[in-house]
Amino acid sequence: MFAHVIAGVDGGANGRDAVALARQLIAPGARLALAHVHELTPVRGASGAYGVAENAESRRLLETERDATGVDAELLMVTASSAGRGLHYLAREHGADLLAVGSNPRGLVGSVLVGDVTRAALIGAPCAVAVAPTGYEGSAGTLTRIGIAYDGSPESEVALRCARELAAGTGAALSALAVVEPLSYGAIVRAGAGRESEEERVASAQQELDALEGVAGRAVAGDAGEELVAFGEGVDLLVVGSRGYGPIRSLMFGSTSTHLAANARCALLVLPREDE
Repeated sequence: MFAHVIAGVDGGANGRDAVALARQLIAPGARLALAHVHELTPVRGASGAYGVAENAESRRLLETERDATGVDAELLMVTASSAGRGLHYLAREHGADLLAVGSNPRGLVGSVLVGDVTRAALIGAPCAVAVAPTGYEGSAGTLTRIGIAYDGSPESEVALRCARELAAGTGAALSALAVVEPLSYGAIVRAGAGRESEEERVASAQQELDALEGVAGRAVAGDAGEELVAFGEGVDLLVVGSRGYGPIRSLMFGSTSTHLAANARCALLVLPREDE
């Protein structure tokens, strides 16, 4: 589980959703912080008193949210050009290993709908990011089912390892889904007549999943984003790894992660790429 979690709050329900998810993922005795980013709005002729007023406003908001959620948490505040930049700065400055954020408040209850703040927090984050679906505060219970997007890659091995650690702390059951997508035209041409059929590729993926101890695995053919969204409806938390390129220990998004972040029906945990 995570040792230092920062939950982004803004005084709205989506921030409380983020806090509720953070409480599920934090290790006992670990550090929890509530963070508010005051987005910088250039003001002509502004004085030093302007910054003092911003800090006072942020502190009042944070104290209100801490009281409302009943958590024992540090309070962090920063002024930045965007909420995403501010959260990234705080995560680096304080050595956080997880950022928890809420979804767009205009999303359907129980759904992840990525707005500008959530998207900015996800892309290039220096640590893992957890996204709470709309209304999570009112529905959060103990994590009993954790799902893993698994394809045998180093990124999915990171997701599997994290899911096992979370399950050890919560007693949750683990399940994994491997999605075999259609080969591109170029891949078919390169493979020629000797390429595996789709059925053989699915059978091979299922064999890999069957070898994972303590994990109920299923392999299917289809579009990875759509199949994982459907898979997420049956779990409390879906764990995925970042794509395999980009800065080490930064969160990079491929098309599948982007689709999940906009359509998931469960809490989503996206892990940064690690040094192999």
